[in-house]
Amino acid sequence: MYKKRGLLIVLSGPSGVGKGTVRKALFEAPNTNYEYSISMTTRSPREGEVDGVDYFFKTKEEFESLIEQGKLLEHAQYVGNYYGTPVDYVNEMIEAGRDVFLEIEVVGAAQVREKMPDGLFIFLAPPSLSELESRLIGRGTEAEEVIASRVEKAREELEMMHLYDYVVENDDVQKACDRIHAIVTAEHCRRERVEARYLEMLKGEEK
Repeated sequence: MYKKRGLLIVLSGPSGVGKGTVRKALFEAPNTNYEYSISMTTRSPREGEVDGVDYFFKTKEEFESLIEQGKLLEHAQYVGNYYGTPVDYVNEMIEAGRDVFLEIEVVGAAQVREKMPDGLFIFLAPPSLSELESRLIGRGTEAEEVIASRVEKAREELEMMHLYDYVVENDDVQKACDRIHAIVTAEHCRRERVEARYLEMLKGEEK
């Protein structure tokens, strides 16, 4: 019997490109019906971030224990901190027919691509590297040398764009959200995602 599976939607891109801002705007839109898979991290919460809402904040020891247990779909170390995605929640939601939205770092997205290649991978790109640097400076949360490290890392991450299905430029948050919604709608109409339903319908008519 045909059972509709949910879609794994992976949004990633360089640090400072606005992944969190775009994700929040997507989920505030009235036509959004995604399940958000909250990532885990060992970095300290930024001002306004809430444990269990923005991230699950873990100690290094707790995180490494989860790695050993195979409880993470992906994990990566980025600028001295761990980031990762709990695997059980993602699988349960997809099997239940729900779309699961992941907002993760580029290295983590590459791991997910290997394990779940039928996911939808969207790269959020900055209008330019100078604009990305300006956004990082505008945060006012990191030292100059850390910002320089993140900008250099962004150059490397932009070169990994070929691992993604779509690229969305974050020149304007609302426009970026509109593009992502359109991509998700189109993916749900892909022949390989819906063909089994119609083949089953045809078999039923033959009986």
